[in-house]
Amino acid sequence: MNLSPMKRDYWPTREWWTKDPVSAGMDPEKFTVLEQMIQSDYQNINGIVIVRKGHIVYERYYHGHGPDDAYHVTSVTKSFISALIGIAIDAGYIRSVDQKVLDFFPEYIPVAAEGQKREITLRHLLMMTAPWPFEDWHEPLDRMCMQPDWVKYTLDILSQKGSIGTFKYSTAGAHLLSAIITRSTGKSAREFANECLFRPTGMIEIPDFTMESFGFEDLFGKKVKGWVNDPNRNSTGGWGLTLNLRDMARFGFLYLNYGRWDNNQIISRSWIDDSTAMNPNNYGYLWWLREEDGVFAYSALGDGGNVICCIPEKDLVVAIASEFAMNPRDRWPLITKCIIPAVQ
Repeated sequence: MNLSPMKRDYWPTREWWTKDPVSAGMDPEKFTVLEQMIQSDYQNINGIVIVRKGHIVYERYYHGHGPDDAYHVTSVTKSFISALIGIAIDAGYIRSVDQKVLDFFPEYIPVAAEGQKREITLRHLLMMTAPWPFEDWHEPLDRMCMQPDWVKYTLDILSQKGSIGTFKYSTAGAHLLSAIITRSTGKSAREFANECLFRPTGMIEIPDFTMESFGFEDLFGKKVKGWVNDPNRNSTGGWGLTLNLRDMARFGFLYLNYGRWDNNQIISRSWIDDSTAMNPNNYGYLWWLREEDGVFAYSALGDGGNVICCIPEKDLVVAIASEFAMNPRDRWPLITKCIIPAVQ
């Protein structure tokens, strides 16, 4: 969908402005139903922010949380890595998405039988079409996390089985992209994001938290803070970023405005378009894509029910932060039953 950027009367760099739903062209009765659904069926939601026409029209927190709290957004991190790859290409650090992955690791020499590994590009990692030796959705991520060198381990298993072009979701592949950001820019993904993404949009910059250990709680659980890094100090590419809800909404708002923020092009329009172009896998450059009942949406999705959903046609961003839970309810029914229909 090729829409023109909206004209904005302000930008939420310093703070978000709020509007009552009616003034923003939304039906507040739908939000009453939304609240009831969250309370009855989505108890692991910690907070939700809805932005319509650039203003917060709905903001609720649960379980004692508030606007200043940061949450581990799990795989929503991947969409931030995608943005950083786009910024690095725009700045000339990376030639294009068709550059070979092994170009960034000249010290890594695959064996002669691994010719396919030499053909894998950044595009394959971004679109989850690189070959891996595990069944789809059964990635043994714990094995990577037990290695002294996550990048070498990932390069070793890359292309062990399968063929290029088949969709297979891989968090390790996203971690390779983070390492490529560091190899190309000389900065960790965290540092690069602070400089080129967080600071220009008013998002809270993430300080350098030293990893004291690499156990489950440090990597995935209650000890996660800032942006997790691997033993070689690469920011985790597939999870590990912590954000408050309003900053999650800022990121969605940046994409909704095709990479433009306060008349500065933070990410190129072409990168936003390419990242969210519909395809048979319903997966762009680390963004999930949906088209339903004539409405197109793209979302950053994370385990447990963390969501940044952008609906360009409705000038709408929905950000949801959640406590990790096994097999949580899909957030999409909340959006389709209570939020999209609220737009008048």
